Amino acid sequence: MSTLIFRGNDRIQTLSPQDRGLMYGDGLFETLRASRGDLPWWRAHWRRLQSGAGRLGLTLPDEGMIHAAAQELLDARTQVLKIVLTRGESGRGYLPVAGPATCILSTHPLPPPMAEPLRLHWCTTPIAQQPVLAGMKHLNRLENVLARGECADSGYAEGLMCDCDGHVVCATAANVFVYAGGQWHTPELSQSGIAGIAREHLLSMLEDVRIGTLTRAGMEAADAVFLCNAVRGIMEVRRIGSVPINGHAALDALQQRFLDTHPFFADE
Repeated sequence: MSTLIFRGNDRIQTLSPQDRGLMYGDGLFETLRASRGDLPWWRAHWRRLQSGAGRLGLTLPDEGMIHAAAQELLDARTQVLKIVLTRGESGRGYLPVAGPATCILSTHPLPPPMAEPLRLHWCTTPIAQQPVLAGMKHLNRLENVLARGECADSGYAEGLMCDCDGHVVCATAANVFVYAGGQWHTPELSQSGIAGIAREHLLSMLEDVRIGTLTRAGMEAADAVFLCNAVRGIMEVRRIGSVPINGHAALDALQQRFLDTHPFFADE
């Protein structure tokens, strides 16, 4: 892993132990797929970072400088770039203080290719409803940490998370799409969950998709299910708990369209 750290627009060597990202999770992050030294979805990720920063009152560093720093870290491999933005340093206490934000860039290996379609665990850890934070990729991810631990303990690579009303919101690290009744469906995210970049691109590709409530029974009765995120793209699901999902030609066609439009997801 290679790392660069900035305070405002100035490069620094170490992260302060008084950084609010460490103390309170006061910040945002983005995870980007890099292909052959390029960041194909950079603008979409930066727009989401700008939106979240505006909602939290964080000051972004200069985009051109951060993009150049990211290019400095990347090499010709397909890999992952992570951007963490925090409110910066402060003393003890929740009250936000004015000052330069901290921005951390780091590179990581691409996850290994999936050997087979996913089996999903039903996570018992609920995801909280908080409309002030809904959609943002903020740093408060303890629910996801606990849910992913559940998956690992049960022998699953991924799992589905529901809100306290039992509605399906997301996987631990991906958005969810379901094909049922001849139509695509995906959860509505005004109360919780992350509005993913891959989800955004897929919504622009699908002419008839219903954004609304998904139930456990609806998921298990679906003709096709997939997860998506900005690192792996589309991930087909063939089992949820003990229930098999047969798959559908509509998903096969969508996967091909997605790869034709975004060929960098074929790079390993």
